[in-house]
Formats: sequence, structure tokens, C-alpha cells
Amino acid sequence: MIIGIGVDVVDIERFGRQLERTPGLRDRLFVPAERGLNTQSLAARFAAKESVAKALGAPAGMNWQDCWIGLDEHGPTVNVKDTVAAVAKAKGIKHWHLSMSHDGGISTAMVIAES
Repeated sequence: MIIGIGVDVVDIERFGRQLERTPGLRDRLFVPAERGLNTQSLAARFAAKESVAKALGAPAGMNWQDCWIGLDEHGPTVNVKDTVAAVAKAKGIKHWHLSMSHDGGISTAMVIAES
């Protein structure tokens, strides 16, 4: 059963400028394994994290470090712990489905949270 759906888009160039202008933003938004990726990939991962938050109902107190995007043999994966995992558990979410894409200077992500 679908518990929540989230979609987000990020302007890659604008996101890159924000990363350059704001010291520490990369460290605040991304776990160490994500931080070395190029701007396009970071923008897609940020869109995915925003999509996760939307699928959860945008709970207060979400820690960006408690959600990260990985890759396995099937594609991108949503990984959660602590604050994000607690909300997901309370809502009965057991499976995450994620799709990400880049085109025309935009990164986009869609997340489906399923019980």
C-alpha cells in the first residue's frame, strides 16, 4: 500500500551556486559518501531527499544526515536512519521506490513510500 509520494526538482546551476556561496552546506546536506559527487548528482540527491521528506509529510526535525541516496544493482536506493527512520516506522513504511533524472539543467526525483 502506498503511504506517501514525493516529487522535487532542482535547478542544477542554481544549486551549484548555493553550494559555492554557503560554506558547510555540502556537509550539512550530504553524508560523506555523497559529498564528492558532481553538482548534477548532488542536485539529484537533494531532490530525492526533498522527495523523501514530502512522502513523509514534511516532518519537523528531519536531519539531512539521516537520509542518503545510494546505488545498488537495481539503481538508486533510499537509505534512512534515526529521525527519518523513526517517522517512516511510525507511518508503517517498509519500502522506498526512487527514480531520479537530469535534463535541461534540471535534476528531478520521485519517491514512493510503501508499507
